[in-house]
Amino acid sequence: MTGRERVMAALNFKQPDRVPFDLNAHRSSGMSVISYRNLRKYLDLPPSPLYIYDLIQQLAIIENDVLDMFDVDTFQLGCDYNKNPAYWKDWELEDGTPCKIPACVDIRHEPLGNFIYNSRGKKIGRQPKGCYYCEQSVWPLADDFDKEDFSDYDDFAQDVMWLNVPCPPMPIDYKTKDGAKQFRELAAKTRGSTDRAIYGIFGGNLVETAQYIFRMDNMLCDLAGNPERMHKFLDTLMQKHMENLKAYLDCVGDYIDVIGFGDDMGTQNGPQFSTEMYREFFYPREKQMWSYIHGRFPAMKTCLHCCGGVRPLMPLLAEAGLDAINPVQFTCKDMALADLKQELYGKLTLWGGGCDTRDMLPNGKPEEIGPHVKANLALLNKGGGFVFQQVHNILADVPPANVVAMFKAVREFA
Repeated sequence: MTGRERVMAALNFKQPDRVPFDLNAHRSSGMSVISYRNLRKYLDLPPSPLYIYDLIQQLAIIENDVLDMFDVDTFQLGCDYNKNPAYWKDWELEDGTPCKIPACVDIRHEPLGNFIYNSRGKKIGRQPKGCYYCEQSVWPLADDFDKEDFSDYDDFAQDVMWLNVPCPPMPIDYKTKDGAKQFRELAAKTRGSTDRAIYGIFGGNLVETAQYIFRMDNMLCDLAGNPERMHKFLDTLMQKHMENLKAYLDCVGDYIDVIGFGDDMGTQNGPQFSTEMYREFFYPREKQMWSYIHGRFPAMKTCLHCCGGVRPLMPLLAEAGLDAINPVQFTCKDMALADLKQELYGKLTLWGGGCDTRDMLPNGKPEEIGPHVKANLALLNKGGGFVFQQVHNILADVPPANVVAMFKAVREFA
């Protein structure tokens, strides 16, 4: 089987010839630039420029020599972005390591750390000294409790870090005529150059976008105390999502296998809100997006990045039209892998849960990693319905020997 055939078989609940393996197909299955730098050195690979394509999470573009070495079955649309020098500018990590970052991001070294500015010259994000990642610093409507008209969304959204720090294939704007042509050509070229499954990241965030705008505490309070206001906001957001989704599929729908969405709805102890709230606010809107995709491209699969203990929501997500969920954070309450596999088989593919990144991967010994991974694979791989990835990104403090032990265990699994 090719990588594409392997992943698609798993997503259709058919047993692939071996475990399908995702590394860096989306922005929650990749590697911190520091862990990637350390891995290349550990593997004695040739020196290579470090490209940070996701500046907020400090994620590196993982190059083909690493993808090939570990027989990775997936590829993120846009992650050959490093082939265009005009898209990049020079930067340095805190320890002085040279790297490249997207040229269109205005981030500046300052005495207290690195600060991200929007097009209006306002600080919207920060990376304090000693911190590996960037954090949001402005919530536009956090102190506006009376606003009911959100027709000026495009204006206040400019102050949200998460909505204004682009990742590849940006700065291509697929909503413009020239950008759409460029994006489609990129997708066609990618499709013709790899037999890996191509993962296109759309986004479509509902929960998280509301939290970026109002701040999490206010957003959750509005779900309970001011539902009409939240519906008005989500209606405004959905109009934009549906316009963008149509434009996105017009460009690349012929060339991608999986389309990625994102919305963290869980905590360590369960969902952020009740199943009743999910049904009222988010289920119909997600169903609208996912039904639209399946109507236009029946073979395309939808995948949602959703952290935390979301087991009560998972059957509803499947019912709404979701095909796969990651990262399957099995250290959370009620997220036992054997139970999830049994309950969701035939309904929802588990894209993740292959290795614990909270405790095992950063703190375990290399000889402990293999048995841990293989035990998880024994629970998850039978009959398809599973794509391997570790639980979220490989962070900066993970020893490269542990990364190699994890990859090796996946390939050794029979």
